[in-house]
Amino acid sequence: METRNRRILLITNPISGTYSKQRISQEIEKRVRNMGHEIETVYTSGPGDATRLAREAVEKHFDIVLSCGGDGTVNETARGLLHSDVALGILPNGSGNGLARHIDIPPDPLLALKIVKQMNVVDCDYCTVNDVPFFCTFGIGFDAAVSRRFAMSRRRGLMTYLKRAIEEFMQFNSEKCTLTVNGQSIEVNAFLIACCNASQYGNNAFIAPTASITDGILDITIVHHGNAISQLLVGVDLLTGSIAKGGLIDTFRTESVIIERSKEGIVHLDGESIEMPKHLDVRCHRGGLKILSPSKKSRFKPLFTPVRLFFRDCGITMSRLINNK
Repeated sequence: METRNRRILLITNPISGTYSKQRISQEIEKRVRNMGHEIETVYTSGPGDATRLAREAVEKHFDIVLSCGGDGTVNETARGLLHSDVALGILPNGSGNGLARHIDIPPDPLLALKIVKQMNVVDCDYCTVNDVPFFCTFGIGFDAAVSRRFAMSRRRGLMTYLKRAIEEFMQFNSEKCTLTVNGQSIEVNAFLIACCNASQYGNNAFIAPTASITDGILDITIVHHGNAISQLLVGVDLLTGSIAKGGLIDTFRTESVIIERSKEGIVHLDGESIEMPKHLDVRCHRGGLKILSPSKKSRFKPLFTPVRLFFRDCGITMSRLINNK
């Protein structure tokens, strides 16, 4: 985008994150106006609101919609902007912040405002499962079961997510599925199957470290059934960015995949758990969403990148505590 004043709509989820929502919205408005842009703020009040508000922003000819919330809010906002000229800006204020982290937006809404200042717009892919859009990851198996437990929790945050993951791990049973790719079928007994547009679930858990949101391709990661120790080691690989083919892991890249399960059940789309049927048709669609992205993104390096991001996040957390936000 050329440099000029923009009309910006800020969509804020009032129940996500730890900031005072009125205070953070006022600060965002102040900083955006100081950049020379117009900005209006609206708040969601329930499921689907962000999609409706984003579609209204398209009809009213806004230039940018900023989504301040977690992965669910980002997903809903992005759905309303598909195949439009209105760009999505992510101001992460949730628990995982998967898509924001993938494009190297810091998990802090005020620090994330650098994307508005830089005005670097990228044509981003989006994906669908049975025609339902997702933008970061879709999965069945263990990750979907954990998402359901986490959604039922009163507390949010990384520690709550880890606690729910341990609880689910103690009782989870793998699921037999058939995957069809380019007319060829394979049967798997899967601990989880992740279909990824972006590289991570959130919280720097890298399920597909080399995934790109601009290549028109899904990165598929299959974690096969194994013993407790081998599956726990997969968790270490997630956090170090070392997921690779071998052992319990198979990975491949494709524009589409069909997954058949033995029965309908829980899946997750961008961290939100929902029920879906046995037949799952997963596809990647090239360049359907305009998104504000940092002008420079660091190259991913296993172990090094997760460690760097861990210390960055610790610094952000300490700053929040010191400033009592």
